[in-house]
Amino acid sequence: MTKFTKLAVAALFAFAVVGTTASADANKGKKLYIKKLKADCGFSGAKFAGKHTQDEWESIKEAGKMVDEVKKLCPKATKFKAKYAPDVYDFAYEFASDSGNVPSC
Repeated sequence: MTKFTKLAVAALFAFAVVGTTASADANKGKKLYIKKLKADCGFSGAKFAGKHTQDEWESIKEAGKMVDEVKKLCPKATKFKAKYAPDVYDFAYEFASDSGNVPSC
């Protein structure tokens, strides 16, 4: 193998690893909802995500209001931090009222 081929393979592998770890995840968001929000919210993840449609969740995220919306829906949520927002957004978007998906939490 030439040096260029080795470098190309290494770069491709690095991009694949970085791309998957940097992205948010609906399953991680579900786990965060169960661990950090469910008790404070007092309702299931299906009811939480079903509060809005996918377009509404997307608008909330784009406006940078995800943390505010979580605090509005779950005023007792003291364990929720801004770093959880991307994953909780993916969870809410995946299981929104118009998605047809139902979470198991």
